[in-house]
Amino acid sequence: MRLPPADKAFLNRAPGQVFDASNVNGKFVVVSSDDGICAVITDQADGAEIARGLETALREAGIRFRLVIERDDKQNPLLHHREYLATRVGRSWRILAAATRDSGQAMLTAAPD
Repeated sequence: MRLPPADKAFLNRAPGQVFDASNVNGKFVVVSSDDGICAVITDQADGAEIARGLETALREAGIRFRLVIERDDKQNPLLHHREYLATRVGRSWRILAAATRDSGQAMLTAAPD
């Protein structure tokens, strides 16, 4: 289901679309901005599982990647960031996996680099 009123909050005034994929298992939002950035957001994830799953999916897709930054957020130490650079056949992406350590909230964002 499309979430037009939420577009502004999730897109930060950029053009694009926001979709709600929430169900009985939790909150799941897909964000697609017109500039090629996409994100998925949930309240039901584990940061370590996200990192393992992302890295496995990239390997299986034949996408080369490297972890370039891993750190806790300076303003909120419960938020942990992992940033990757990924490439495949002349295309490259910057991927950010951010997750809270306590509540299960997480966001995975990919942007063309």
